[in-house]
Amino acid sequence: MFAPWLELDGTRDKLRRWSERAGLDLVHLGTEADAETIQDTAITQPLIVALSLLVFEELENVPADAPVAGHSVGELAAAAIAGVLSAEDAVALAAVRGAEMAKACADEPTSMAAVMLGEPEQVVTWLEEHGLTAANRNGAGQIVASGAADAIDRIVAAPLEGTKVRALKVAGAFHTKYMAPAEDALRAHAAAITPNDPTRPLLSNADGAIVTSGAEYLERLVKQVTRPVRWDLTMDGLVGLGVTGTVELPPAGTLTGLVKRQLKGTVTRTVALKTPADLAAAKEVL
Repeated sequence: MFAPWLELDGTRDKLRRWSERAGLDLVHLGTEADAETIQDTAITQPLIVALSLLVFEELENVPADAPVAGHSVGELAAAAIAGVLSAEDAVALAAVRGAEMAKACADEPTSMAAVMLGEPEQVVTWLEEHGLTAANRNGAGQIVASGAADAIDRIVAAPLEGTKVRALKVAGAFHTKYMAPAEDALRAHAAAITPNDPTRPLLSNADGAIVTSGAEYLERLVKQVTRPVRWDLTMDGLVGLGVTGTVELPPAGTLTGLVKRQLKGTVTRTVALKTPADLAAAKEVL
């Protein structure tokens, strides 16, 4: 997924610097590694953050008041875009986050499943009755359940009436208590980082609020691995800021789809920035 972007000036040099901080060969992993390798969450997370930041720097002259938000690990990229973290720190933190979450996933069998349709609060209650957490409340009729693998199997086999449930190919129960060891490790790593206050409106997955303190946002990033992602509230926060157009950084598509469904009629221009050919459209929206 990195290949088309490596043709642009300076991108390989940036990735080499970030690779040194992350302890990973991002160029190799983003161009030559096989599917099994990059689906390892320890690899996936730094790749996603690195690619998002690599492409953001190609946009140039993004208005200073343009807000930014990320979904789950995307919040690390958002933090760098808003100036809370350096790009190097964001990619390095993503590498630690991914590696520690992968370790936590190995402790016991856990999984996740997407629940589509249904009344949100009813779905959340139903999941709690099964001992599961609504780990991602994504809006647009989608909630992701997270927890013990056997409980996930049960809801896939017998969905709540009016819903559809699809098992997800993930390493484990992200954004739940099962990730507590990863949160502890991430906090220890984050202690060595001195964050800056955001230079543009920066929204948080915790509640969709704008966070104005860099130290608070970094703490939220640490806590996020064990707490639900409220992308529904994050989208509400964008609407509250008067947003009418969005650009999703690569790997793009999922969040653009959620925005189109949830904010139809409010957000009228969306760009899922997947290849360099999409840069012109993204710059036009911005």
